[in-house]
Amino acid sequence: MEEVDVDPTVTNIPGIRHGKHMGFAWGPGDILVYETQFKPSGSLLPDAGGAFIHKVRKDEDIYSPILRKLFNESHHIFVGLQTIKEDVPSKSKRHQFVSISRNYRSVIRACMEELQQVAVSTRDTEMATQYGNQVSILLAIELIWNLCEVLFIEAAPAGTLLLHLLDWVRLHRADVEEKAKDVLQSDSPAEHHNYWDVVVSYVLQGRLEEARQMLGKQASLQPASRDIYKLMDGLLSKMPFFNPAGTQTLTEFDVKWKNWHEEVDRCLSDNSFASNGHLELICKILVGDEDTLLEQKELLGTWYHFLVTRLLYCHPTVKPIELHYYAQSCLTMFLDSRSVQEPLDSILLAAFEFDIYLVIKDCSIVLNNWWFVAHLTDLLDHCKLLHSHNLNFGSNMREFLLREYASGLFTHHSLWQCAVDYFDHCPELGRACLELQIERVPLDTERKALKVLRICEERQMSEQVRSICKIMAMRALRNNRLGSALSWSIRAKDAAFATLISERFLQDYCAKGTFSDLDLIDNLGPAMLLSDRLTFLGKYREFHKLYGEKRYKEAAKLLLSLMTAKIAPRSFWMTLLTDSLPLLEQNEVIFSADQTYDLMYCLEELTSSLDPAAPGADRPMQEEDVEQTKVELLRLSLARNLSKAIVKEGTVDT
Repeated sequence: MEEVDVDPTVTNIPGIRHGKHMGFAWGPGDILVYETQFKPSGSLLPDAGGAFIHKVRKDEDIYSPILRKLFNESHHIFVGLQTIKEDVPSKSKRHQFVSISRNYRSVIRACMEELQQVAVSTRDTEMATQYGNQVSILLAIELIWNLCEVLFIEAAPAGTLLLHLLDWVRLHRADVEEKAKDVLQSDSPAEHHNYWDVVVSYVLQGRLEEARQMLGKQASLQPASRDIYKLMDGLLSKMPFFNPAGTQTLTEFDVKWKNWHEEVDRCLSDNSFASNGHLELICKILVGDEDTLLEQKELLGTWYHFLVTRLLYCHPTVKPIELHYYAQSCLTMFLDSRSVQEPLDSILLAAFEFDIYLVIKDCSIVLNNWWFVAHLTDLLDHCKLLHSHNLNFGSNMREFLLREYASGLFTHHSLWQCAVDYFDHCPELGRACLELQIERVPLDTERKALKVLRICEERQMSEQVRSICKIMAMRALRNNRLGSALSWSIRAKDAAFATLISERFLQDYCAKGTFSDLDLIDNLGPAMLLSDRLTFLGKYREFHKLYGEKRYKEAAKLLLSLMTAKIAPRSFWMTLLTDSLPLLEQNEVIFSADQTYDLMYCLEELTSSLDPAAPGADRPMQEEDVEQTKVELLRLSLARNLSKAIVKEGTVDT
């Protein structure tokens, strides 16, 4: 898109002293701003920086509980839209797109109504103003969306187009309903001070049946004027409206409408309503008199209401291609020289000119977040209306806006989960952006970490999976939650970290004499093969289980294999040899002669490395005495067991 051709809005930060040098740090959705100690030449301010760091949020709306419903509900609609298949017939697809567009608008309207209720009920003036501003923004959003739905998605032809525009105006000029309610609930509706305003408003909106019913109340009070009221009722009842479902062609309707228009014009020329100024005013509106219509600015309210009323009574068969001419002329006529054209006026005018890209660009500049432009652009892209518009920096307009919107959601503590689906449906750069954003999600709890992990695993984002698991494993280790740390390191397939945690488990066992997190260690399964130390931990726990089940021979065989196969770390051999003592002292011979010789070899190999005379031996005397006592006990038990094994086996190799 082109460069932004408007000045950016200025954000005033309370507490910042004028003339001070500012430092800042960019975040995914926020900016941190602070005063620095830099002193420009000639400055008289002191060198000290400010005491505060200010957080400037780009998008405040995502923190509103009510607007959060808008983001959540529209996310479901967005995901449903992506499932529409390409091979569906175009006519059926158009109905689906219109239905989806209306779903989006219903969500906007529901949030708007809830905001209005909260604004009325709140006692906080500042909050009431904030809610009121949000309602105004949502009103404008729905107005623009509804018009885009009529012009671009439904693409209504001549005849039908005006009917849709009438519905559009009626929906967004609902103040007449409140006035009509007050009038009808009064004791004498025909004498109410707003009676004629309601009648004229109905006529301006093309709601002629309601206008006739209201005029009937006035006619019953004025028997002398019954004839002219009857004449007006006849004109209103005869006005033709195009029926797209009927058999009448547009040409036939045009002829019929012109005949009716000529009849209204004759009544005006004949001064048929000269005796009643209100009815004459209505007759001038029916004939499409521009000066009369412009006199009703207060009731019309907006130039686009004036446009639709003018088309209704002057050009009911207007073609889409002609709309921009009438829109521009109505805007010029309605706004006087002192009026300033609002951004909303420019956006609606761009829509009437069928300039989709200008609508999207202006909305991107004016609105304070990307929700509207992202979802509207996505819908228009599915309608094949933006297919050829690519940007200069690597993606099309749809994907760029969806990525910007999703990036904003990622700054929220819960909406980030919705953002994942938006990135998923950006085929060019969505995955790369998701990988960058998912790493910034704060892993506050294990439950949240598991959610993030599941998202990464579903998308085969192996680097992010390893990173998350390492972070959680390290956090668990710092909190001395060894079981959780081991579980995370296994998920990360991090052999080095699994080895470190296994060492901690073994140290813990040496200190306490029992294992913590037995369920995890008992169910390691193939995961124990991740590292040698983890394999040893799993096998050593298996030895304890066998011993506890009194399967002594299997336990003895496993214990010996841990040392002879060099699976057990040398530092743990003394513990393993000590664990063999109860088996050596059993009445039944558990270790065979060969196994006993292997144990003796392991003991001698260990004691040679523990020789006090060896270089670097620098241990307390008490610890040496304990170790020496263990060695002597082991040698005695091994000698006894060897003699029993030799006797039992009956022979000995010489």
